[in-house]
Amino acid sequence: MAIRTRTDLTEHLQWAMQVELSTIPTYLYAMYSIDDRDSDPYKLIRSVVVEEMLHTALAANLMVAVGGTPRFYDQTVMPSYPMDLPHHDPPIRMNLEPCSPEFIERVCMPIEHPRDVGGVPEDDNYETIGQFYLAVEEAIERFDDEGERFDDEGKLFNNPQVERQLLHPGYYAPVEFDEDDSGGLHPIDGIDSACRAIETVIHQGEGVRDEHWADPAHHEMTHFYKFKAIADGTYPLGDVRPVVENPATSEFSPALRPVSELFDATYSYTYVLMDELYATTDRSRKDALVRDLYTIMSGMLSPLARYLTSQPASEASDRNAAPTFAFYRFDDSSTPWAQIRALTTTVARDVGELVHLNGMVESLQTRPTLTSE
Repeated sequence: MAIRTRTDLTEHLQWAMQVELSTIPTYLYAMYSIDDRDSDPYKLIRSVVVEEMLHTALAANLMVAVGGTPRFYDQTVMPSYPMDLPHHDPPIRMNLEPCSPEFIERVCMPIEHPRDVGGVPEDDNYETIGQFYLAVEEAIERFDDEGERFDDEGKLFNNPQVERQLLHPGYYAPVEFDEDDSGGLHPIDGIDSACRAIETVIHQGEGVRDEHWADPAHHEMTHFYKFKAIADGTYPLGDVRPVVENPATSEFSPALRPVSELFDATYSYTYVLMDELYATTDRSRKDALVRDLYTIMSGMLSPLARYLTSQPASEASDRNAAPTFAFYRFDDSSTPWAQIRALTTTVARDVGELVHLNGMVESLQTRPTLTSE
């Protein structure tokens, strides 16, 4: 679909968010299966995931700047596995499966593959993610050039709504194997900042054509070469937990199902928080929402995943359980936070090593509803 109107552009930016969001569980699943959390492959994949989260935020900032509203907690937006990478041609099948050199070569490297020299912008059925973002950048430059009107609503950045964006650099913190100067979080209020955001996504993911590096000083590898370094044994993978492929909570033993359900609810709650982050204009509330996101990702999702991947999926299975990354439907009986609290109470009561999650839930400062004011 060509990008001819503001509506076309916001639709493509929603696609961009969904592309980024679809990669995160695939990569996290592989990362969670790696037994040694201090290993370089674990940290390499984590560094990619952190930047995919950054790319999602930059795409959402750009959508707000051109008059759109990002959507997160929506079953049509959240990924469901197995699935194909959205709008990619040829299809790349994405599963939740344990990490292996073969998986990295078959799934991760094709997702992050650099475009060929002379690769043209492609607004749909794209060959590389970089070519898709180039099509978005080309449309922005075309319609903002010399004050040309993008559509009947006037100039593209006539009301960038910066206060709704994630604009403070401190909201994003690079981890090991990432570098500050490969790009970070910033507000988008015009053509220059929009292009800078797109260039960050492209350079961190695939680099510039045959470049290995995402930063000017050549300290950070691109996503493609981070994965290649795992696949070719530069960073030996080590032991991998024998987790099932594309798990379902219903297939787990009864004792594990509440843990799996809590993971899905907590994972889905991050999408609820992201909706609120892009709805509120209050700085202190944004600060609290960001802190809650970090608490959930490191303090809840990681321990739940580590516990699941250490347990046999069922009595009859020779494989271990793992997070399903499934959409969790919160009901209208109470806030999503209250529902997560109830699930956590059950899990903490039955699984001693997860009892600390009660304190994590209580430490969350925000209690957004499903529909923002």
